[in-house]
Amino acid sequence: MKADTLKSARKIDFKRLAQDFKGLDPNDPGMWPLAPRVAVMVGLLAATLGAFWWFDWQEQADTLAQREQEEVQLRDSWAAKKRQAVNLDEHRRQLAEIDRQFGALLKQLPNRAEMDSLLSDINQAGLGRGLQFELFKPGNNVVKEFYAEMPIDIRVTGNYHELGEFASDVARMPRIVTLNNLAINTDKDGRLKLEAKAITYRYLDEDEIAKQRQDAKAAAAKGKRR
Repeated sequence: MKADTLKSARKIDFKRLAQDFKGLDPNDPGMWPLAPRVAVMVGLLAATLGAFWWFDWQEQADTLAQREQEEVQLRDSWAAKKRQAVNLDEHRRQLAEIDRQFGALLKQLPNRAEMDSLLSDINQAGLGRGLQFELFKPGNNVVKEFYAEMPIDIRVTGNYHELGEFASDVARMPRIVTLNNLAINTDKDGRLKLEAKAITYRYLDEDEIAKQRQDAKAAAAKGKRR
């Protein structure tokens, strides 16, 4: 096969082809030899294809590639949604369990109107164990995202068992109360003196949450102006 191709190439008269391209009359291409006419036709065809590619086909190819990429994304999205649909009942069960747990936690946080009752319960827990309060001072609220902390400085005197029972009673309260910064000393009469910072928590009402969001937006806008 290669030998036949070489023989055919040898039979081509390149000098004659070169002569065909000389002295061509651009005003009368119909009289040109065959080789120049074929070369011009091939050139025009290549130019035409190039023009179509540049002005039309390239944009269509880009659009096709974009649509193929969108198809892949839609397939992935469909597969993800299908998995979610298959596990929908389980997701609903988990969401209901989360709502239940969150509701149980919220019940342990009093609202603003119930704080006085809670403070009274803490005080009564100490008095009920025979402790003597030297200090019971609620502090300012520390506002968090959806709840507020109220610190209470406490100083009580009593014996070892009374103090232990008081701490146990506070821990068993239906509302969340923690005792922090505990310090125990003895007074001049030999009785134990407990100093602590009790912290109780309450959830913010709708007005407080709205005000908190408004303050956050105002702070963000002030930061942008700077």
